[in-house]
Amino acid sequence: MVMTKTVLVTGANRGIGLSFCRHYQARGWNVYGVCRNTSDALDALQINVVSGIDVSDPESITQLKQQLEGIPLDILINNAGILRNERLGSLNFSDMQQQFEVNTLGPLRVTEALMGNLSEGSKVALITSRMGSITDNTSGGYYGYRMSKAALNSAGVSLARDLAPKGIAVAILHPGLVGTEMIGGVGDLTPDEAAQRLIARIDELSLQNSGSFRHSNGDSLPW
Repeated sequence: MVMTKTVLVTGANRGIGLSFCRHYQARGWNVYGVCRNTSDALDALQINVVSGIDVSDPESITQLKQQLEGIPLDILINNAGILRNERLGSLNFSDMQQQFEVNTLGPLRVTEALMGNLSEGSKVALITSRMGSITDNTSGGYYGYRMSKAALNSAGVSLARDLAPKGIAVAILHPGLVGTEMIGGVGDLTPDEAAQRLIARIDELSLQNSGSFRHSNGDSLPW
């Protein structure tokens, strides 16, 4: 008897997160879509929607942990994120702090809270950005987003090291320039195309390549 696999996706109500849910549902997986506010598109999938969850709020994470108690997860995809644009001379430190709370601490909070749902063979994916690459930064700006994603990348490497003895692998993935609502809909890829490529990278994930920083097209990215 083949057991149905289970995936949890944060930021599931739109964009890449919604596409993740759609693709895994098509594979026959048991899908949990986590979000602050659900959407008509997410509800239409008729998956397990867990709404009212803000990854930057510790009480929300406690609520998520309670709702998922006893449910084994094969894949945890930390996809929720926000983007703001700060420029030197008019830096908004409140916006920068919010990006750290959502983009960096959020995935770490979720992963730690759901440790009991993960076991040997489980996988954790962090959807980050090449804008978190220090080497690749040739244009400056976007202080909060760049720093929050660089910090997420660092956290991802630590998670890969700490979870390896448990047999859990960690992917640190850049989706590409995706035409999502977050960036105004302009991009080289649709959310569905990005999700397909990211899922291929998660499929390839193992303890041998755990903790590597990769583009959704398979390329290795510089830190």
